[in-house]
Formats: sequence, structure tokens, C-alpha cells
Amino acid sequence: MSQSLQVTKKQQHQQEEKQQRQYESSYYLSTKSSVSQKSFSTFKSTSHRLKKSVKTEKGQEVVKLSPLPKRAKRTYLAMDTDKEVIGYVIPVFRANHEVVRGLMEAQEEDVTEEGINYVAMRNLFVREAREAMEVKVEKKTRSTHIRESAERLELCRTMEEWSEFRKKMNPDSLMHLPEFIVKPRGQTVWEGKTVKLHCTVAGWPKPRIAWYKNNVLIDAKAHPDKYTAESNYNMHSLEIKNCDFFDTAQYRASVLNVKGEASSTATIVVKRFQEGEEAGPLDPKPHGFCPEHGVTFETTIIDKFEVAFGREGETLSLGCTVIIYPTVKKYQPEVVWYRNSVPLKPSKWVHTIWTGDRAILTLNHLNKEDEGMYTLRVNTKSGFDSYSAYVFVRDAEVELEGVPVAPLDVHCHDANKDYVVVTWKQPAVEGSSSILGYYIDRCEVGTHHWAQCNDVPVKYARFPVTGLVEGRSYVFRVRALNKAGVSRPSRVSEAVVAMDPSDRARLRAGPSAPWTGMIKFTEEDPTVGVIPGEPTDVVVTEATKSYVVLAWKPPVQRGHEGVMYYIEKCISGSDTWQRVNTSTPVKSPRFALFDLAEGKSYNFRVRCCNSAGVGEPSVPTGETTVGDKLDLPSAPGNPVATRNTATSVVVSWAASKEVIQLVGYYIECSVVGTDVWMPCNNKPVKQTRFVCHGLTTGANYVFRVKAVNAAGYSQNSSDSDAVVVQAAISVPGKPTGITLVEAVRDYMVLSWSAPADNGGADVRGYFVDYRTVKGDVVGKWHEMNHQALTTTSYKAENLKENVLYQFQVRAMNMAGVSRASLPSAALECKEWTITVPGRPVGLHVLEVRDTSVVVLWEPPAFDGRSPVNGYYLDIKEASAGEKGWKAVHEKANKMKYMKVTGLKAGTSYVFHVRAQNLAGVGKPSAVLGPVLAQTRPGTKEIYVDVDDDGVISMVFECSEMSEGSEFIWSKNYKAITDTSRLTVVTQGGKSRAIFNSPSLEDLGTFSCEVTNTEGISSSYTLTEEGLRRLLDLSHEHKFPVIPFKNEMSMELLEKGRVRFWTEVEKWTSDCQVEYVFNDVIITQGQKYTMNFDKSTGIIEMFMDSLEVTDEGTFTFNLVDGKAKGTTSLVLIGDEFRELQKKSEFERAEWVRKQGPHFVEYLDFAVTPECDVLLKCKIGNVRAETEIIWLKDSIEIAEEDEDAKKIEMKDSELTFNIGKISKHDAGIYEVFLRDERGKDKSTFNLTDAGYQAVMNELFRVIANSSSDIQILSTEHGITLYSTVTYHHEDLRVGWLQKDAKIAASERVKSGVTGEQLWLKINEPTEKDKGKYTIDIFDGKDGVKRVFDLSGKAWEEAFEEFQRLKAAAIAERNRARVVGGLPDVVAIQEGKSLNLTGNVWGEPVPEVWWVKNDKELQSDDRYKLKFEHGKFASITIAAVTTTDSGKYALMVKNKYGTEAGEFTVSVYNPEDEENKEEKKD
Repeated sequence: MSQSLQVTKKQQHQQEEKQQRQYESSYYLSTKSSVSQKSFSTFKSTSHRLKKSVKTEKGQEVVKLSPLPKRAKRTYLAMDTDKEVIGYVIPVFRANHEVVRGLMEAQEEDVTEEGINYVAMRNLFVREAREAMEVKVEKKTRSTHIRESAERLELCRTMEEWSEFRKKMNPDSLMHLPEFIVKPRGQTVWEGKTVKLHCTVAGWPKPRIAWYKNNVLIDAKAHPDKYTAESNYNMHSLEIKNCDFFDTAQYRASVLNVKGEASSTATIVVKRFQEGEEAGPLDPKPHGFCPEHGVTFETTIIDKFEVAFGREGETLSLGCTVIIYPTVKKYQPEVVWYRNSVPLKPSKWVHTIWTGDRAILTLNHLNKEDEGMYTLRVNTKSGFDSYSAYVFVRDAEVELEGVPVAPLDVHCHDANKDYVVVTWKQPAVEGSSSILGYYIDRCEVGTHHWAQCNDVPVKYARFPVTGLVEGRSYVFRVRALNKAGVSRPSRVSEAVVAMDPSDRARLRAGPSAPWTGMIKFTEEDPTVGVIPGEPTDVVVTEATKSYVVLAWKPPVQRGHEGVMYYIEKCISGSDTWQRVNTSTPVKSPRFALFDLAEGKSYNFRVRCCNSAGVGEPSVPTGETTVGDKLDLPSAPGNPVATRNTATSVVVSWAASKEVIQLVGYYIECSVVGTDVWMPCNNKPVKQTRFVCHGLTTGANYVFRVKAVNAAGYSQNSSDSDAVVVQAAISVPGKPTGITLVEAVRDYMVLSWSAPADNGGADVRGYFVDYRTVKGDVVGKWHEMNHQALTTTSYKAENLKENVLYQFQVRAMNMAGVSRASLPSAALECKEWTITVPGRPVGLHVLEVRDTSVVVLWEPPAFDGRSPVNGYYLDIKEASAGEKGWKAVHEKANKMKYMKVTGLKAGTSYVFHVRAQNLAGVGKPSAVLGPVLAQTRPGTKEIYVDVDDDGVISMVFECSEMSEGSEFIWSKNYKAITDTSRLTVVTQGGKSRAIFNSPSLEDLGTFSCEVTNTEGISSSYTLTEEGLRRLLDLSHEHKFPVIPFKNEMSMELLEKGRVRFWTEVEKWTSDCQVEYVFNDVIITQGQKYTMNFDKSTGIIEMFMDSLEVTDEGTFTFNLVDGKAKGTTSLVLIGDEFRELQKKSEFERAEWVRKQGPHFVEYLDFAVTPECDVLLKCKIGNVRAETEIIWLKDSIEIAEEDEDAKKIEMKDSELTFNIGKISKHDAGIYEVFLRDERGKDKSTFNLTDAGYQAVMNELFRVIANSSSDIQILSTEHGITLYSTVTYHHEDLRVGWLQKDAKIAASERVKSGVTGEQLWLKINEPTEKDKGKYTIDIFDGKDGVKRVFDLSGKAWEEAFEEFQRLKAAAIAERNRARVVGGLPDVVAIQEGKSLNLTGNVWGEPVPEVWWVKNDKELQSDDRYKLKFEHGKFASITIAAVTTTDSGKYALMVKNKYGTEAGEFTVSVYNPEDEENKEEKKD
């Protein structure tokens, strides 16, 4: 331009005022504005050229168009339809303070509905405020024109937003989910202060709010002294007064309306002033008084879960029983579960249950991530208690031997628009070879398709994944690879969204400030269309031999449309830059470069780009050498293994000296001599001490450790020294239950219970301390005994009368002295005057099982006025109150022990004992327990053994022996000191108590206890009956008898041979047999054959035949070492003679079978078709063998009719009599003969034989009968049954209601063909009931029953009535019965007279028709009906017109019938003419 353009300040102010007025009129009063919507739409389609007002040198004002820009942008100028500038419109969010304030005042006056307030608040006031900026234009240059064009486009967008805003003002669209405008913020306060949580909520309808503390609803009205909840104009607050340590929790605000629910959480941390070391979050704290409920809650955790082992994919449950005392109605403690001191939240993997007295944690589909230390913490108003145990998760079985197990702990980091870093931890087991690398898979959320992210396995446990789609969510998993194959995939990671971190932070943070009624706006620089600047701070964040990761900061100048990036690399020593991502720029300020040459050095730089072009490059990173920067960790120090429990060992080691980014350590163990290493943990631990559980008691193990970081595994440490898995010895637990059992003027007798845990070694003694008590003042503790006490009672002497004392006791074993017990109550030293006994002492339990336990005690030190004569044992469940005590027995027990039975498995019990004398029952002892009724895994019982020498002994085994453990045998729970009755032999973990001379003196209960264990014990009660049984068994072992499975037996063989045999049950190869007959030893020869099969134990002796001299006793004598056995068989008298006859018969049979013979003799059979067959089976026949049939001694010749009935098939002869009758009776014979011999078979088919055949026939017939069927007829009802065949001699009877039916005219029975029927004519109600047909079957009879009543009777009777009515109708129906011909041929002129016979009752109506037309009686047709039977028609002088079809019609109420005939009238002359024509 030749002249400069200026705008005066006055003109500028006038223009701004005009713009503001125009903004109000066009934006808020759009319906009245001169700027119509049409004008704005015109702006979009017309050219954006602008008029400018300028002054020339002469002072004249002219109008000149500016040049058309290349990229015309939206302007803030408002134009009318003629494209004249009429104002300047300030776009939304770019106004100054005055404009916005005026906007809000106008809105408060016009908008009153809550829904509109919400929409305005959400669309206008939640966004981050910016400072206002005044627009000053000094020149209308091209850049100014571009800015104005952009503002113009922005104005169009603003008007569209305003249109959408007006749509949302419709009340029908106002309902929406609640949302937090301002979320509650976490705070940290000092104890005793007051804290207040605030939040602002929007939603329509107006949502309701509820506050929760650790997911427990807060009832502010019920606790006004603690909480105050307020809600005003969608602003809500919760005030927590006088905060204490237990107010430290996670608080949640939950808002709800009909459209849904939203929630937000905040954490309150309450700090307290405390001297010394502060307790940890899981350390138990003393219970304090709860003023809210007026009690002090005491928490006891029992039935604790132990160290647990699971396997991947399984479900594992942990649980504890929690006892809160006292019980307060509607009060429940807060139960929290932790893993490695981190609270667990319910998820698809974790489920928690609190039943009111039991806390249960269920881990679904275990994975190695679930391994760790699990803690149950129970919070009450008085404090909290906790319990912890470790959970180990073993690897699932691999599908292919040698492949590695799955990696674990897959997490996503540094997520961006198209990039995320995936990390994981290496597994404990590499497989048969070292891990070569890992494959990373990704899956888009909502799909089931897994895509592999890397083609080449990566060695590092960290991998950048690129190529993600912005806005989509992904999950990842990892697989390990070695030479054997690929492992199973790991558990999938948490879902991660590919988006800008700033957007993610803004979504998580929510609105930054509540609505205050004022918003600040600024106008941004017009950077649209400007090429972005260069990125800054480009650095290499990761460098490995597989990839290099770059990171940088976006440029300051980047415009509204965002920027993308190109990455360039340059090999050191050259000036050539090569673009890496040539095809697609990346959106994230992170990028991973692959395929770089290992060992070479590179420089990297980044360029920004947008639609305007590619910007200048960033400053290069400097030389970066491709290679692993993270080294493998060094090997850990030498591990030291020390004993811990019977199944665990503590392993400690020195940390790796050279390690960066340590992930943790893996510990492995191996049984000495096996060289098989097994992982002790499947999740790496960072501490240098670990307890290895699940080891085999008594086994010898060595251990080693290896460190792991992202680069991989270190070398294994050196092996530890071998250690035997046994329980370590520690100091004992504290004694309990200090009780005063006797008091005199200057001394008191104390008693206490031994510690529940002896530390793995016998308690060697106790030390007692005392102190004086005066009011609330207590003195210092003083020792009472300098030498250890060996009993659990002590006589404290040299005390002062009427002085109060407190006592405490310490236990001692070889490891040291325990901590002091709880002080006793204040006890006064004064002489007792009571008469009843004192408290029993020394209560303890043995033989704890699921349903029983043995309780033992010692007598009280003070007997009272008379000696103790009995005891009472009381029991109650540990969770029950004081009223739950009940007696175990009714009568006093004189023993100092008792076995309690009938317990519930898994339930804890407590016990106490009361002593009794003649004066009464004393006070109960100190409470023993709680004792869990549960059989210890691996518990064995005492069993009785009788060895081969007959020695009786009791055996007890223990697999959990520790150093110093001993077997202690007792009788009736008193240690056995007399070795004359029992000899105890112990070897390793097995002890045997041998009876020296078993007798009645040994009856009683024998028990065995193993010291230095957790109460392993068992007992065996020897009764008189049991002793007698053991003595018998001992005698058998001393003098053994060879047992026989079968005593000697005899059987006849072919040819009449006789076999004597027996079978022994136990024998050796040295067993010998002696064969004896009548006390004479017999040997093998011509008459006797002997055999002893030592593989089966069968002894045999054979004789060819029995003679008279063979009558007597046969005996087998067996000798096998010192064992003997005898079995005999006596054959004398009638038994011998009968056997001899059978032998001769068998020999004769053998001779007979040498020729043709009958295998089965002639017999009969009846076929299902009721044909009678005579049959026999023959054997050893030849073609020349003759077969002859005879009946009544007359041979049946081939030409006889009966010869056709004979058939032979497969050595079976049959004679088919067919349907038998009396003429078939007779004697049938069959002869076989040839040169080898002959045989004969006879069957007598007369008398008894005939009757037997008939009975079998009747049986077949009777069984073939069908169920009774029913048939209705016009006469009545018929019951019938069908048989295959009926014989005239078959007896059939019918019964009604179990009474025989007498034949009558109305009720008849009979047979038609194969149908047996009973006809009931004209049935009545009396004929209803149960009908039975009894068919004789040769013995009793076969009965078929039918119940003719109910529906069956109704249907049959109804059908009978219908058929009867139909029959009557058929009989009385009107019909023509005769007299009419079919065709009548008559000569013309003749008279026709026809008469038809008619029948019907009542008499039918009669009429005649011709060709379907009724005839009337007249001169031509004479119609008559006489006597109700005869109908006639007479036609005088018929003509040809009378030809046609006629019918006599009859009809009555039962029906109609027609007697049809045809009349043909002919003329003779016409007939002759026809004949002539034919000729």
C-alpha cells in the first residue's frame, strides 16, 4: 500500500460498543435481531472478501476491496444480506468481563427452571476460565483480514451452538445422569481436628446423595456428634468432627436419580502426635473404650487360615472366624483384606464375604499375581486385630514338556494417542532351556481377536507398542519363548485407552472449580493455518539392542488443529538424515525405533507437521549407541537357610551388589542328591529374607537365589548349606491362667497353665514374680524363686497377712525364658475357711480330633474339709456366652481325665473342671482353650501288631519329629514307669510298646504323646474281649495252621473215575503233602494218581473206580515249615455205596457214549404257536446209523402220515405233533443203532405224561392272553380276551368283584375262535365293577383284570345306548321290501299296474315320483296305499310320454327310502321300421 491505514481510538471504541450491542441483539435476542440466520448461512457460501475504509492523501474516504486470501478463515464481522458490515460479534468464550456479566444478569432474570440452569452451567461455566483480552487493530493488513475471516467462521459455529442450546432448553430432553461438577478432594488432618468434604453435583431430576466410609453407609442423623451432612443448591458437604485415627478411610459420595448413579471417592488421612516409632498399618493395637456404645470391644480371630497353596486356574478360599465381644445389636465390624499390605477391592478375581462371624476371601481363577502375604484386618470402635498368612500359587501344568511357564504382572505405562509401554515380570521357571524372548499380544476391548505386536521376540521385559488407534481401549498379554516352544499367555493387563495424557488427566480430575457466577475468557492467538514450531527436549528414554524410544515435548506454537510428528535419524559421522516414518506421522510425543544396527551410533530429531506444512526440525539428541544400557543383575550373596517350622525354612541372602531397577528375587530348593530344582516362590520378592513353605518334613534341602530385572536373570547364587526341615526351637509362649488354689496366713499356693506353645522343646521350668498392690498403686516386680520350678504350681511363702499381691509367671526351655504372663488379679493373703475343694489345675488336651478330644487335669492343691471324690467337666463353644456352659457328664468322674465326644468338626470349644468333695462342688478351674475340633493333617492312630512269633505290641508313628522329640507312653494317662509289663522300643519316627506277658492286668487305655510337637498324640483302649482276640491271634502266629480255601471234596469224572481235591490259601514252595487212607500212607501207583499244583494251591488224588475195599477215610496232611494243615473226607455206609453206584453208572454212561447215543433224552416242548414237539438230541452218529421212531411199539414207516412230522436238524430230532388231541396219546420211542452200539429213548404220552403236556400247553395259552378289552353292541357290553390258540379242555372262568359269575340269559360267557368273551345284555348299574378272567395254566391260573367303572363304564354304556337306538331305527326304518322290477317294458296303449311291498313302524308315508317329480293320483295315474303294506300305481293306456324313471318313496321318522324302476313304452310299428332300415 502506498499510504498507511489508521483507525482512530474514538472510532475503535465506537466500533466495540456497536459490536457489544450487536452481540446481545444477535446472540441472546436472535428472534428480534436484524442479523438473520439466513445472513449467517450466506456467509458460508459467499466469498469472504472485505470492504475497507481508507483515507487518501487528499483526505477523501474511499472504499476498496482487499485482495482475496488463499485460505479464507472465519471472521467476527456480521453482515446483512447485501454483504454490508453491520457489527462485530464477539464469539462465545471470547468475550470480556463486562459482556459476560451482562450475559449472566440477563440469564438470571429470564431462566428460572433448574434444568435450564444445569444446561447453561454445563455448556458455559464448567470450562477453565481465561483472562479477557481486548482486540486492538492498528492495521487492516492481510494477517488482520485472515484473523477476521477466522472470527467470521467462529461466529457461524457459535450460532450453531446457540441453536443446539435452544434445543436443549426443551424440558423433555433435560433428564440426564447425575455428574460431579466438583468432586470431593482427599485431605490430611491432625487428630482432634474437624474436616469437611465438599462436592457439587448436577443432574435432572435432582439427584440424592449418600456418603460411605470404606463402602459402609454413613448415617449422619444417627451420629450427630460425629457427622454433619448438608445439601444446598446441588452443593453437598460432609463434616467429620473431632477426627481420630480410625477416621482414616476412603470416603465415597454416591449420587442417584432415575437415570442412573455416579460416585466419587476421597481419602481422609488422620495423623496423630506420637513419641517413638509409629506402629505400622497392620500392627495390632490395644483395645480402647468405645463411648458410642459404652463398651470396650474385644476381638478374637480363631479358625485361622494357614499357609495356602493353589495352582493357576484353581479357586482358593481363605477364611477366619471372628468373635467380637460383647455383642452389640446391629453393630458389625469393618473387615478388610490385604495382599502385601495393599487393600483388596472386589473384582472378577476377588470376592469377599462377611457372614457376621466369619470372613471369607475367595480368589477366582488363581494366577501368580495372586501370590503374596494375605492379611485379614478387623476394625472395631475400640481398635483392630489382624492375622496374616502367605499364599503360594504354583504354575499350571505345561502343555508341552520343557516350555517356560507364563510371565506375570503385565502392566501398561506411558499411554498416549497411538503408543503404550508394556512391562512384565519374568517367570520363575524358564523350562528346559533359557528364555530366548517374549511375544506381546494385544486385543481391542470388546473383541476376542489377539494380534501379535512383535515378530521378533524381545529379551527385555519391557516393550513399546505402537500403531494403536486413538480413542480405543486395549488389553495386553505376554508369552515366553525358549527352544522347546512358547508358554501359555499371562493374565491380561488392565484395559488402557489410547489417548493424550492431558485428556486422560482431565477426565480423571473432572471439573476444576465450582460454578461461581463469573467466567473469564481470553482470545487466543490466530495460529490457525500456521506451520508449527519445532519440538523441544528430544531425548532417548530407552535404548536396547532391539529398539530405541524417543520422547519430546510438543511445540509451543501448534494451532487449534493439533500437530503430528515425523522422526528422522542420522548415522554418526554423516550428514544424511533419513525419515523413519515416511508414510504416516505419529500423534504421540513418543516413538519407538526398531531395526537399528546394534553397536552403531545414531542421532535423532523430530519435526512437527499439520495441514499447513512441516515445521523445522528439533535439536538433535546427540549420539546414541544401539545396545543394552541395562545390564543383568549380579548374583545375590550366599544364601543361609535356617529351620523355621516342620514344613518351612527361612532363607536369607545378601542383596545383589550390581543391579539397576531390581524386580526381585526368585528362590529355588532341591532335595540333596536329586539335582532337581523347584521354585519356592512364583512371584519375585524384593526383600532379602523369605520363608519357603510346603517342604517335606525330615528331608534335607539346599537353596539358591537369583535376581531379576527387566534385562533378565542373574547368575544363580552359590548353594546354601544343607538343612533338615524340622521345627526350630524357640522360647516358649507365655503361661496362662494364674489361679489361687490355697491361701493361709503367710503363704499362698498358685497354679497356672503351661504355655500352649513350648517352642519346640520341653518346658524345663517356671519362674514366679510378685508385687504388692495398695489401692491403685502397684509395687515393683520381685523374683520369688531363683531355681526353676518343674511343676505348674508354687507355694509362695513368707507373705504378709491381709496384703494384696499380684503374680506373673515365665516359662523356660533350652532356648531361653519366655515373656511374662499377664499379671494375676490382686490376691489377698489370708487363710481360707471354705469347705469345698479348690480349683483343679494343669488343664490340657490330647488327641484332638474332628469329633473328640481328651481333657486332662491335676487335682486342686486345696481339698477342703474332706478329700476330693470326683470331678465335673464343663464345655461350651468358644463363640457362645457364659450361658453356653453345659456339663459333659452327669455323675462325678473319679478319673483325672475324660474323653469328650460328639464335637462338631471345625468348631472351637473351651473347657473348665470343678472338683467335688463331701461338702460340695468347688469353683471351676481356669478356662482351657479355645480348642479347635479338627484332626491334624497326617495324624496317625495307635495300632496293634502281632508278629510272626506271636508277640503283641502297640505301634505309633509320627512324621513330624523334631530335635529332642520323644515318645511318652502312658496307661490311663499316667506315665509308665514299670517296665515289667511293657517294653518300649523306638526307632526314628516309630515307637513300639511290646507286651511282655499279656494278661488281664494289662487292660486299660494306653496313650502315646510326642514331645516338642503341636500335641501329636493317640490312644488305644485294650478291653477284655480285645485281649482275648489278640491272644488267639498270637497263638495262631506261634503255632500256625495252613489255611484251606476249600476242605477236601470229591467229584465223579468221566468213566466213573473219582477225584479227591482241596485248595490251600497260603503256602510256600517248601510245602509237602502226605496222602493217607485209613491211617495208612498211600503212594502213587496203578490205583492212585496224585498231584500238587503249587502255582494254584490245588491238591488232587485220582482213582479209576471205587471198590468195596475203598470204604473208609481219606486224608491230606500238609507240612510247610512250622505250619501244618490237615483235611479229611469220610466215605462209609450208605454214602459210600451211593457213591459207588454213581461211579458204576458214570462208567456205563461212558461205555454208552462210545456208540450212537442220546445226549438229551426224548422230551416235549410247546411252541408259542401251541404246537407240541417231541424232541431229543443225539450224538456220535454216522451216516449208517439207523434212527427208528415207534408209537405204541409200532414203527412209523416212511410212507405213514406221521413220518412227515419227523425232522432232524443239527443232531436234534423232533416230532411235531401239532395241535394235540387225545388220539395223539401213546408211548413214543426212538432207537439208534449201528455196529458200534445202540441206544434207546422213550416218552410216555399217556396219563401223567399227557397231562404234563396239556398243562404246559395251558400255560402257553394262558400267558398268550391279552388284556381284557371292551366292546359295546346293540344288545349290551362284551368283555373279551384274545389267546393264541384255544383248546376245548381249557378251563376259563369269569369273576365279578372276585365272585364267580353264574351263567344266565342276560350274562353269558363263551369262546369264539381264539376270543374268550363275556356278554352282558341290557347292562345296568349293578353290572359295574371289577371283572376278572381266570385262565387255567396247568397250576394256578393266569388272571386278567378290567375295572368296568368310572369313565370306562360311562363310555361303554353310552356307546351301547347309541348302538341300541341305531338298531331300533334300522329295524323300523321305512323301506321298500319288494314287488317292483328294475325295468318295465310295455307296449303303447297297454295298462301298467305295479304294486310295491312297504315296511315301516310307524307306517310310512308313501308317494310316487317320475323323473324326480311327484305324481298325483288322477284319471291317468291311480295311486293306492292299502293296509299300510301295499302301494300300487296304475297307468291306463300308456304312451311313449310315460317312459322314464319312477320311484316309490317311503318315509317315516326313522328314515326315507326310494324303490326305483324304469318304464320303457314302445310302439311295435316303429320297431318294425327300424328293423327294415337295418336290413
